[in-house]
Amino acid sequence: QVQLVESGGGLVQPGGSLRLSCAASGRIFSIYDMGWYRQAPGKGRELVGSITRDGKTKYADSVKGRFITSRDNAKRTVYLQMNSLKPEDTAVYYCNVAGISNSDFVLRTYWGQGTQVIVSS
Repeated sequence: QVQLVESGGGLVQPGGSLRLSCAASGRIFSIYDMGWYRQAPGKGRELVGSITRDGKTKYADSVKGRFITSRDNAKRTVYLQMNSLKPEDTAVYYCNVAGISNSDFVLRTYWGQGTQVIVSS
């Protein structure tokens, strides 16, 4: 199947920046949309940003102008550059990838294990 490994979370002060990475590996036939979701304590999981295979992006209103989603198709990696971070950005961030494994050629959505981001002074 497909495995996703995230990195880059941590503790940052308000106004600071962090960059998350998520690399896909395994029996990959093709990858389509890639993106990031987050889940704050006591809240549901929400879309942060996503990017299509040809680079079209969309973002949650709460992060527009501050966060940038990008991808490197050759490395099968998606990134989330987070700038001007606010305490309300504190959450567990999950990588999300739509892809086809060459084990069964079925389109599925895969999730990373999550990485904690804490914005606090």
